[in-house]
Amino acid sequence: MNNTVQTAVVGVTGYAGAELARLLLHHPRLKSAPPVFAGRMDARDQARGGVPLAEIHPQLAASNGNGALRLEPFSWELLTQRGVEVLFLATPHEQSREWVPEALERGMRVIDLSGAWRLTEAANRAVYNFDDDGTELAAAVQAQAVYGMPELHRGAIASARLVANPGCYATSVILALKPLVAAGLIDLEHGIVADSKSGVSGAGKAPTAKTHFMYAADNLSAYGVFTHRHTGELLEQIGVKDRQIVFTPHLLPIPRGILSTIYVRFRSAQSAERIADVYRKFFAGSPMVRLYDKTLPQIQYVAHTNYADIGFQLAEDGHRAVVVSCLDNLLKGASSQAVQNLNVIEGWHEAEGLE
Repeated sequence: MNNTVQTAVVGVTGYAGAELARLLLHHPRLKSAPPVFAGRMDARDQARGGVPLAEIHPQLAASNGNGALRLEPFSWELLTQRGVEVLFLATPHEQSREWVPEALERGMRVIDLSGAWRLTEAANRAVYNFDDDGTELAAAVQAQAVYGMPELHRGAIASARLVANPGCYATSVILALKPLVAAGLIDLEHGIVADSKSGVSGAGKAPTAKTHFMYAADNLSAYGVFTHRHTGELLEQIGVKDRQIVFTPHLLPIPRGILSTIYVRFRSAQSAERIADVYRKFFAGSPMVRLYDKTLPQIQYVAHTNYADIGFQLAEDGHRAVVVSCLDNLLKGASSQAVQNLNVIEGWHEAEGLE
């Protein structure tokens, strides 16, 4: 177990990158080794040696010396000179496809927040249309990737060189469904419906017509029906077939948070005590999952926290249930899950710096 580790963050300018920077800067193990922040920038910013971090994200300014930190021009030489051991990539999928092989070759471990390396099956990766898919190098890198959900794969994450951080929608649905599917309780042929709603920050920082205030405010819209990129993660990680689940994401007119309402039918009548016991046993030793007994989770309970909240209601006949899963899409759905993965690979307590 290491007392500290030198990290670097590429992609700090985005929403998830800002949250990642905040968590790492306040992590008790990293006080003596603040992250290196690097990224691409124009000639003017390069000439002044980068951009003060507090200029990009004023909320990160502090009296503990963080105010002197800068976003520096990205180069592999910079990361090597600074002794970077763990590289966080909060970059577009295509950028991560290009940079991860180089980082691994240089001996760095990578926690990638993009969707570049999450999917093991070519049919599921096809939605990304990666130019290098099918090449020998891409296949070799993909073989090293571990899906970064500690509640499912903490043993493999501990020794991983490449951790593929899960998608935000995928995290909320997988955590809710995996215990029930693994226990063999769900009638998969009857089908599962996962109705998920996310705040606007899930679309990223770059503005689009559909994330513009005039479109998103006072509105609720479905999108990516049968085509959303996170669907493949559900299939691979839950262990269901495409015809056995319908996943529909929606855009909520709020800044952050995800609520997934999931409808299931059981193979035989169940009791509420039995279902609760399945969840308790599955998540025993998982500090970042909170289980609800008598009420259902809400976005307001998880916003700005690092937890995933799960609750359910069972129909009187015992055959049907509604499972509700909530999380903050920028935290447990992205950056705090990345820090949770860092804790696992370094042998630290999984919740260190997160509770």
